[in-house]
Amino acid sequence: MNLDSYLARRQQQIDRYLERCLPAAAERLIEAMRYSLFSGGKRVRPILALAACDAVAGEAADVLPFACGIELIHTYSLIHDDLPAMDDDALRRGKPTNHVVYGEAMAILAGDALLTEAFRVMADAALKAGDDCRRGLQVLGEVAKAAGAYGMVAGQAMDMDAEDTGANLPTVELIHIRKTGALIRAAVRAGALLGGARADQLRRLTRYADCVGLAFQVADDILDAEGTTTLTGKTTGRDLERHKATFPALLGLSATKERARDLLANALRALRTFDERAEPLRAIARFVVERACPP
Repeated sequence: MNLDSYLARRQQQIDRYLERCLPAAAERLIEAMRYSLFSGGKRVRPILALAACDAVAGEAADVLPFACGIELIHTYSLIHDDLPAMDDDALRRGKPTNHVVYGEAMAILAGDALLTEAFRVMADAALKAGDDCRRGLQVLGEVAKAAGAYGMVAGQAMDMDAEDTGANLPTVELIHIRKTGALIRAAVRAGALLGGARADQLRRLTRYADCVGLAFQVADDILDAEGTTTLTGKTTGRDLERHKATFPALLGLSATKERARDLLANALRALRTFDERAEPLRAIARFVVERACPP
């Protein structure tokens, strides 16, 4: 399949829906929210949700509001992650970060508003299902858990606490699983659940998501260590500068790249019983790893 074409088509579909969720307005808060939301992100998480739905022959329209809700959450997390009190980054996706443009207070509020709007969008979609809202509510609960104190935010807290501590490998892996993997897992499961996946399909797609979620952050670690700002869209070398707990810091680049390739192989193995409708998932997994570890 042509991954670039698939991603472009899905990105357009997602961006159209996000425009409906957060239309342009004169308020500075809305402007700040839209600045980060429409800053050229790859939309990997919502696309994974739609691709998981494709894999089980579901209807994309049922998944789209939840996929976009997850993208709103992801965008909020990036704004807050870049703040001076967190990673203190001045560049994201090749542009000045939100707090650089709008000030720290407005950036915090923009992130807060994106997080809250995400649950409004998803709740509205669940309610529109009427008596058949159980799946939507299940997804809503899973996304909330993945985003909060048992998922992404927990990973961010662990990441900060691990700076300058010489964290061991199990700790680094848990940070990655929570900080990056949890929301990716929720995205894939959302698409599968709303697409009507059978129990065995959901189990395999969850395994795929766990592998891809961890691989995504491992690849980011590699790119931060040896990538360029042109490639990543953000300042590289920050992990080393801030003494972050990363795979390259513990294992070295060669072993880290091998770990990423192993995760890719396991992700593809999890999809072996799926037909060509899962090809977008396979292609995305390869893309995630091969951007940092070219074949």
